[in-house]
Amino acid sequence: MVLFKQRPHQVSTWEISEMAIEALWSNKLRSGLTMLGVIIGISSTIGISSIGQGVQKSTADSIRGLGTDVLQVMAGAAQSGGISQGQGSLTTLNWEDAKAIAEQAPGATVVSAFLQRNTQVVYGEKNTSTTVYGTDLSYSQARNTFPKSGRFFDDEELKSAASVAVIAPTVQKNLFPANVDPIGTKIRIQGEIYEVIGVMEVKGSQGPQDRDDAVYIPLTSMSARIVGNNSLMGISINGIYIKGRDESQLEIVKFQVANILRLRHNIDTPEDDDFKITNQADILKTFDTIFGLLTTLIIAIAGISLVVGGIGIANIMLVSVVERTREIGIRKALGATDRAILTQFLTESVIISVVGGSIGIILGVGITFVSATAFKFAFLVSGNAIAIGFGLSTAVGLLAGVIPAKNAAKLDPIVALRSD
Repeated sequence: MVLFKQRPHQVSTWEISEMAIEALWSNKLRSGLTMLGVIIGISSTIGISSIGQGVQKSTADSIRGLGTDVLQVMAGAAQSGGISQGQGSLTTLNWEDAKAIAEQAPGATVVSAFLQRNTQVVYGEKNTSTTVYGTDLSYSQARNTFPKSGRFFDDEELKSAASVAVIAPTVQKNLFPANVDPIGTKIRIQGEIYEVIGVMEVKGSQGPQDRDDAVYIPLTSMSARIVGNNSLMGISINGIYIKGRDESQLEIVKFQVANILRLRHNIDTPEDDDFKITNQADILKTFDTIFGLLTTLIIAIAGISLVVGGIGIANIMLVSVVERTREIGIRKALGATDRAILTQFLTESVIISVVGGSIGIILGVGITFVSATAFKFAFLVSGNAIAIGFGLSTAVGLLAGVIPAKNAAKLDPIVALRSD
């Protein structure tokens, strides 16, 4: 007598997927809660990385808009009680220094001196606290910012310390109604009346600093009426902006400027410098490096949610194996192979992760869009971030489902059928 062994029924991938979806759907609440960890992890990863890239791009664009071919020379820092009051708090620079740099530094194409103070500006019954800059005629070119309406003050107004002012958009918004053209109106700065002759173009923020929250008046007027601190060598200033021919020449210009100032200030060694020269391009590089590191760190922290989500999936799948022991026994008794059982439980795990990951991606993009709209930075979602997020969610499902799936596949059908 010949015995014929029944061949196990080969279950198709589609059938396995249908069974997996049916099993998950029958426990909707549990499946949803299991997905939650993956949803939070993926949405956090995509949201944080995208917001970080958007803020970084907006800030970098703002810095570039002001020019990366610019050096900034700041006066020395005053000390009060052993505490530094910040660069520019000493009167170690004057307007004559700026003029000497313009004449003697071959690499400098534009040189602009400035004096600044934070003060109240008043129009009618409205007032706002802003930064008032006393500048010369080269400021617009040095900072790459020009009037969008009206004009900047001219040489005659600079020489005569005229009471004229150019306001930036934030000041216009804070002081003037939308239907009022500020050109020709009168504002008060520390009790002095100034005529508004121009409104600057929008430049946005540079880090925490709003470049549009400013008022510009002639340097001579600023020194005589607002600050009133003339040095023995002329008008004291807080700093000087110096524009080079291009970014690659800035180090040469920096060397030239440092030598000119040391000669003028009788300084023998760099350690005794009473000024500080910074490079806008270096600031941009440093910012990019720091912001990149912070974003990476935050993403790594957000990734912990994915680990927690994976542990949650593994726990739920292990519980599911225990609850469905009898079902597994019946299926194996009817010819289901270990591979079919393994594949079904892995499929369930992957479906949870992929669906959770997809929801997380949509949520992350939504969070980024809302944040970019509310805080006015670039809406930027990296395709790599979405691909990585989807890949991570799939990987979490596979890894979390391996052990429960193996346990289910190894169950002895006779023992499984005896379970309650």
